[in-house]
Amino acid sequence: MSRAPYQVLVIPWRRAQGALEVAVFHRADYDLWQFVSGGGEDSEQPLAAAKREGFEEAGISPASSYLALDSMTMLPACWYEAWSTWPAEVLVIPEYTFGVEVDDIVRSDEHRDAKWCSVADAMKQLSFDSNRHALWELNERIFPGPRTKRFVYARDPTR
Repeated sequence: MSRAPYQVLVIPWRRAQGALEVAVFHRADYDLWQFVSGGGEDSEQPLAAAKREGFEEAGISPASSYLALDSMTMLPACWYEAWSTWPAEVLVIPEYTFGVEVDDIVRSDEHRDAKWCSVADAMKQLSFDSNRHALWELNERIFPGPRTKRFVYARDPTR
């Protein structure tokens, strides 16, 4: 099985008292917090990879309804062991994002911890801006805010 040159990001979410709550994961191999992530295999399409990763890392049923988000980023190919097997022109790879509404998650051994957070707490906890951007979009799709210029997120909750 070969690693395809793209990444997926999956945001497990649920409604909690009229707000969005998301599951964030503390990786076992690095000291960082993120959503479910992983790469495609062989000719697997991004949605199929997202469903497989969601099941492997969080026990999410592949039959769940996944929402494709517009948020996307490009990641350095050198972060991945498979880089040496990709064509020479591949220097960055796309990360496709999805949200999936779930009742609960089951943490895999790929993570040393997982927890449910409010959007504000997740924004402070997440290690990557790409995760924060995708979370902002998901929250806006589920609970739209005013259509005015405003802060997307801030590590300082007073902003």
